[in-house]
Amino acid sequence: MITQIRDAYALRIFSFPVATNETGKVNRMARPDKTSAVAELAEDFRTAKATVLTEYRGLSVTSMKELRRALGSTTKYSVVKNTLTKIAAKDAGVEIADDLLTGPSAVAFINGDPIDAAKSLRDFAKENPFLVIKGGFYEGKPVTKEEIMQLANLESREVLLAKLAGAMKGSLAKAARVFDALRIKLESEQGSPAPVASEAVSEVPAQEATTEVVVEAQVTEEVPPTEEKE
Repeated sequence: MITQIRDAYALRIFSFPVATNETGKVNRMARPDKTSAVAELAEDFRTAKATVLTEYRGLSVTSMKELRRALGSTTKYSVVKNTLTKIAAKDAGVEIADDLLTGPSAVAFINGDPIDAAKSLRDFAKENPFLVIKGGFYEGKPVTKEEIMQLANLESREVLLAKLAGAMKGSLAKAARVFDALRIKLESEQGSPAPVASEAVSEVPAQEATTEVVVEAQVTEEVPPTEEKE
């Protein structure tokens, strides 16, 4: 009886892949679930504009929710298993250094503006020291924590566009003032332009023009032709 129980327990253990997590405890994950998790992580690595690896040891569930809210809907912040993450990254063509996958890990897959996401991570880490930013990838290239902080200090796309629009508006206004000053100067030097002949004629009333023509015709008829002397 004891032998049957022991064999049944051993069969149960070897029915699942066995791995140890960071604390040394045994993890048992069914192979289909593991395959699905790796495939999902690999797709996240492929599609993300930038990826930031962090350690969240000590953060409460509430803090994690606040961090996800701060990152917004365009960033996926996922708690991951280090072994599966390394396999998934390799499948996606990304080589992760071993020091980036130590301790309890969570990865920020950024699909929006990487600058905004870096700012959110930086600001949250200032208020929550348990969040440790370890490094990541930007535009397919590995970046250090220091480079991520430099990215966070840059101005976002929206701010740059607003400044550019303001500069263009100021330049157009300045150009308009210059052209207006030139026009005023030319008018003062040349005086008001003379009216066009056709416009001057059109300003004469039709009645006066007709009277002048009639009078001229009458004078012509009353004067007899000059006789030639023999």
